[in-house]
Parts: sequence; C-alpha cells; structure tokens
Amino acid sequence: MDINQLRCFVAVGKELHFGRAAQRMEMMPASLSRFIKLLEEDLGVRLLNRSTRNVSFTAEGAIFFDEANNIIERFDALARRFKVGIKDDRRTLRIGAMDTAARGLVPALLNLFLAQHPDTDIHIIEDKTINLLPKLKSGWLDMIFIRAPQTLDASLAVRFITREHCVLAVPVSHPLAAKSSVSVADFSEAAMIVADRRTRPHSHDLTMSLFKHAGLTPHIAQYAEEKQTILSLVAAGLGLAVVPASYSNMNGDKVAYIPLVLDEQSKGLPLSVAWQKGNEDEYLRDMLRLLNEHKGALTEGL
Repeated sequence: MDINQLRCFVAVGKELHFGRAAQRMEMMPASLSRFIKLLEEDLGVRLLNRSTRNVSFTAEGAIFFDEANNIIERFDALARRFKVGIKDDRRTLRIGAMDTAARGLVPALLNLFLAQHPDTDIHIIEDKTINLLPKLKSGWLDMIFIRAPQTLDASLAVRFITREHCVLAVPVSHPLAAKSSVSVADFSEAAMIVADRRTRPHSHDLTMSLFKHAGLTPHIAQYAEEKQTILSLVAAGLGLAVVPASYSNMNGDKVAYIPLVLDEQSKGLPLSVAWQKGNEDEYLRDMLRLLNEHKGALTEGL
C-alpha cells in the first residue's frame, strides 16, 4: 500500500465513478482500476462494490475511505510545511525542567522571552534530571534546567545558575511548626523522609550532609522518589523532610515549612542549565542571554 493507491481510492470514493475519478487523477480508467485492485489485494479486503452502472462502498470501504482521506490530508500538509520555499514562521523551543525549576524560574524566564519572541511555540517537559539528560543529548530537547551531575557528557554544555534555599517540612501539628527557623540540632532525633538517591541524588546528599556536618546520623524512616509522596508521608506524621523552598505552597493545610539555618558547607540545592555544545540556534542563545541578564530577579526567592 502506498500513497498513490490511497489517492486513487479516495478519488473514486469522492466521485463514485471510475471515469470521473480517472479524469480527476489525470490517468486512464484502466490504470486507476488496477491501482484499486492492487490496494484491495494488499489489504485482503474488498473496498468497493462495482457494477456496470454503479460504484459503492463496502462496509469496510466506507471506514477505510475516512481514514485514507485523513492520511492524505496530513501527508499533503506535511509536504507543504517542508517544501522548499515554504517556511513556517512559528519556531519551536523545547525545554526540559526538573520540578522546582518548572514551578519557579522557567515561567518567569518565559515571560521575558515571549515578550521578545511572541510567535514562538514553547514545549515544556517536567521530569527528573536523570531522565532529561538523555533527551537533551538525543536532540529531543533544546535546553534543560537540572541539578547537574558531577560528570557530564562531553557533548553538553552546562552553566550554574544558583543554589535553591531549603526548608524543613513538618506536620502542622508538630512542635517545630511554630518556630521561625530551625537548625539540624532541633530535629536531630526526628524520623526523616529522605529522597531516593538514584533519582534525586542532590536532595538525598543534602539531607545526609546536613547531619554529617553537625556530627549526627539521621534516623531514616522512609526513602521516597516523588515530591508529592515525600510530602504525603510528612503530612501523615511518618517523618520530617528537607525539601526545596519552592515546595512551600504544597499541602499547605497539612504541612508546615520552616526555614533552615545552614552552615557554610551546606548551601542548598544547585540549579543549572544545560544545552548541546555547538548549538547556535538564535532562540536558544536569546534564552541564555536573558537568563544571564536577569539572573538576580529570576533567582530571587528560590
């Protein structure tokens, strides 16, 4: 089955007459009939009822006609889009972002970018760093906002942006909920909900390092992968958790968020932007320029 067979079938379906369909296709009726026969043989089903005077659809033919017509319209639209000399004025920028960046920095950055490029289509994928990196490397994404690993593929460029502040998530009924700030000593004996290191290594390591630098060992009640799971466990009273400050408007009726007093060795969670080396796309470059020019305003409150 090929596109020409579909075109012949659709022409006959619209005219319900082989002679008129052949004229529409600018071909001999015998050739048109042969195309339809080959199509039916490929599919193993009869699509048309033929008589000396009438042509009509079989039940299968009526269904196939609608689908074939849609395929031809999509095929022709795709050809027009990429035909030499015909350009789509709209550009697409594909951005990947980990959860905290997708909630805070990226929307503010897009406001600045779209003011200069209002006709741009922005596609955003929210996912973990571990899943965003291969999508960037394959070219599926143009840029990603991540917690950069210690070693990065040589084909990728990375720029550090800032360190996000962290807070302690506690049940609203917990004695610490009334405090204006806490240090590790304040919750050294508490059960802790800790991020799974395989998928959230920076969050995991931050919690562990807070205790280590204080000369303490955390009492780990549960490891969890998703942010909502971590907060749900906290809300259920199963433990406390160190989380990015951007989580502070989630589960607000069941979870309280208290600022953490961190020492110089624990400076929060790193946020970086990465892209493919050698990518000179003007829209990517403009996005990076705006990020650099407005870095202070964009990272305030993170």
